[in-house]
Amino acid sequence: MTETVPGWDQTAFRGRVQAALDGFLDEQAVRLAPLGADAARLLAEARAVVSGGKRFRAAFCYWGFHAVAGLSCADDDALVRACAALELLHASALVHDDYMDASDTRRGRPATHRMFADEHRGDRWRGDPEQYGASAAILLGDLLLSWSDELLRRCGMPLERVAAALDILDRCRSEVIAGQFLDVSVQARGEADVDLAMTVLRYKSAKYSIERPLHIGATLAGASEAHLRELSSFGLPLGEAFQLRDDLLGVFGDPDQTGKPAGDDLVEGKRTVLVALTLDEAPAPDAARLDAALGTDLAAEEVAELRRIINDSGAHHQVEQVIAELAGRAATALRRADLDPQARDVLLELATAATDRVV
Repeated sequence: MTETVPGWDQTAFRGRVQAALDGFLDEQAVRLAPLGADAARLLAEARAVVSGGKRFRAAFCYWGFHAVAGLSCADDDALVRACAALELLHASALVHDDYMDASDTRRGRPATHRMFADEHRGDRWRGDPEQYGASAAILLGDLLLSWSDELLRRCGMPLERVAAALDILDRCRSEVIAGQFLDVSVQARGEADVDLAMTVLRYKSAKYSIERPLHIGATLAGASEAHLRELSSFGLPLGEAFQLRDDLLGVFGDPDQTGKPAGDDLVEGKRTVLVALTLDEAPAPDAARLDAALGTDLAAEEVAELRRIINDSGAHHQVEQVIAELAGRAATALRRADLDPQARDVLLELATAATDRVV
């Protein structure tokens, strides 16, 4: 029997996604129980890293489905499980990203590699605590990546639709991993080129955050190639705007809101579009100061100085303008698309939520 999708309640939807993730991890806990206490510790950290968050990827997947299928679904719980698979992919990326960036925290708690290193150190085990933490983070990230495939495959949607969606998930995972490698290579070479930074942004984050979730949801609904192109014309520029907003938050965000220290992207040495624009536009002494400071431990007053350099260069304002232009382009494309009208309205609301977060 077909169930009508209720009115959109973001809080309720996030709760349903969390319940789907919790149920899936409960199944994994039973499977891994014979491995004993260490497997239980790994599961406990998996539960921690998939808890909370805005669930944008799951939401864009959900409304990508309804943009094509209309406001009905034969099994809405199965659809929510499919959407939750993208949150496992996201959690995997965060665990690996925090280790590669040597981040100390994530959402106000110790990053996975730090947490396991602290446990090793506190229990006075043999070997290097940092190496143990790194190993644990790599393995947990790999496990979450594998589980994203498993949850989508076993979500309960029709198998032929799931098979097509898995093809898109495969492409999505390849894109984000290759984009991540491009990012670490750019940082290692100390490159600061706006076009290159946009390529990193597009493949490391923008596509997997919005465009590919839309595609997966739409494919589960039986989307045509024309549908996917229409969703790309909306999702790709919106994904770029979404990540540019994250880049601003990484420098100017309130730690109480971001769960990260002030100026964390500067400490991590990220060669973002914001940084590349600053290095292009700032006076030579300021550009040299920013370039030398990237990737170093920074005191609060040093973070404040680098923020001043970025603001004075006009880069902050330029990025805000680009975000507005990309978001406007995405909204225009969506309004022109031949998609379900109510789903289109919800996607426009999600677009605003994704790009208007406070710096």
